[in-house]
Amino acid sequence: MHVQVISSVNEACSANFHHKTAVVIDVLRATSTIATALSAGAASIVPAETVMDARSLQRPEDIMAGERFCRKIAGFDLGNSPKDYHADAVKGRRIILTTTNGTRAIHKSTKADSVIAASLLNAAAAAKYALHLQRDVVVLCAGSHDDFAIEDGLCAGLFIEELLKLRVGRFELDDFGTAMHALFRDRAAAIRDTLLQSQSGKRLIKLGLREDIESCSCVNTLDAVPCLSGDSLILRNLS
Repeated sequence: MHVQVISSVNEACSANFHHKTAVVIDVLRATSTIATALSAGAASIVPAETVMDARSLQRPEDIMAGERFCRKIAGFDLGNSPKDYHADAVKGRRIILTTTNGTRAIHKSTKADSVIAASLLNAAAAAKYALHLQRDVVVLCAGSHDDFAIEDGLCAGLFIEELLKLRVGRFELDDFGTAMHALFRDRAAAIRDTLLQSQSGKRLIKLGLREDIESCSCVNTLDAVPCLSGDSLILRNLS
């Protein structure tokens, strides 16, 4: 298996994904929210690139959710805070979600054989499922404001660490993946502090969203593996 890590959505092109498994990471906050919502019983999540796309996809009873520049979109039901995606709010419901970077990264990955949404919350489950699919892996860090975001790189390193624990046979990393694995090894005992000190974390703190950072910094608390099926993210498992 070969694992490539791409630093931000702007660095990716469709050719990166052909015949591979794509693992999309947006720790603060899209993929953390996706894993949380599906774990809470949401029926599915439809990632939309733009607000207009999201509105065009809406059906009666759908939950409209998303953010632009960390703020809930006017007129939408939910923003992008994982704490809002509890069972009472989302169980059995289809969610239309659009975010600044995360849902764009998912759409950028659709040429892959499979697309998985990973976060710190579900990195071990995502790694196990990626190995099950038996394809080379491309990890796409969504980034922030079109640049690399350290929290996504840290999660990529954790994902690689989980792959290494499970690996069978040959395993190759590209140089950036090797660097992100080293980053994780260096910061494994200080994940929450790393997120709080990141540029994305500082923006959320200024908006009064420190609780979101706390929620997104937990490691391997969910077994959920959100995987793209058609236009929707649904749960997958190995059972």
